Amino acid sequence: MTWSFSIGRLLGSELRVHATFFLLLLWVGTVAWAAAGPLAAAVNVLFILVLFACVVAHEYGHALMARRYGIATPDITLLPIGGMARLERMPEKPGQEVAVALAGPAVNVVIFLVIVGLFRVDLNVETLMQIEDPREGFLARVAMVNLFLVAFNMLPAFPMDGGRVFRAVLSIWMPRVKATRVAAGAGQAMAFMFGFLGLLTVNPLLVLIAIFIFIAAGAESSFVAMQDFGRHTGVRAAMITSFESLDEHASLNEASAALIRTTQHEFPVVDASGHMVGLLTRRALYAALAEAEGRGARPIAPHINREVPTVPLTAPLEAAMEAMARAQSPAVGVVGPSGGLIGYITHENIGELMVVSGRA
Repeated sequence: MTWSFSIGRLLGSELRVHATFFLLLLWVGTVAWAAAGPLAAAVNVLFILVLFACVVAHEYGHALMARRYGIATPDITLLPIGGMARLERMPEKPGQEVAVALAGPAVNVVIFLVIVGLFRVDLNVETLMQIEDPREGFLARVAMVNLFLVAFNMLPAFPMDGGRVFRAVLSIWMPRVKATRVAAGAGQAMAFMFGFLGLLTVNPLLVLIAIFIFIAAGAESSFVAMQDFGRHTGVRAAMITSFESLDEHASLNEASAALIRTTQHEFPVVDASGHMVGLLTRRALYAALAEAEGRGARPIAPHINREVPTVPLTAPLEAAMEAMARAQSPAVGVVGPSGGLIGYITHENIGELMVVSGRA
């Protein structure tokens, strides 16, 4: 994710923090300092850090349960509005999806029970209502916020955990694409409610959560529709066959000339035998030209993305989509029986194919 950076690996997943998370810490500390002084600021910042440790534990609950079904979690990212575990895919069997969805809230329930049982904290409604007040007991606030995380995540609206459970239950009786569309619609309706409430109470964080839910719900619905489309379509239908490729020993001047005479956003790079070496994107070419400062005779080789996957012509489109997702690549090459490059596929032309096929 853009603007995020790694802080290490834990249990097989890379743990990342989005830069805006530090803006949240700054805002919390500043507000508390202005209201009650430096000690209150320190306590509230510590509380936010502990809260997000609970969020990380929640996301690892999802990740470790998904691992039981052979699904890896490449990374987990901390955002100001919570955490996001990027699973390679969601299990499509309803029972497995329910298990993965419930594993996160289950971790928060365990944290709540441990704090209450081990430290005998006194919990009441006032603690929940004053959860941001540093004068309330620290452990009581941590316990209550975990309870709140369970309740919030179990809302039956996509992309919340409760929405995933809702989708899994619906998919028992209806196609997964339709079930996702219904759950996403519920999520977007709830996003409107959150946004209205946030504007009414002048709560920017609630508005931000509403925007996130609305966008994420729509994105998931589109992704599942695309996944289903790819399952029943071959790569032949989606690949770009009319294109210019570049030799791996080409210069920046040659790449620039190709950029001017075509409308391509990316150029497959091939070796002498026609096998794909990688991809030179328009953005990479612009950066290379700026760095070269007029010395266009320089080779394109250092600027080639060599992690571009390939799929055979006989593969389903779903295989190409999965290959792009695994490699986080802007495109995938399509190779013929001899291994030579005969076309390539981008996210954009998959979307265009869905539109002209009436599946978007």
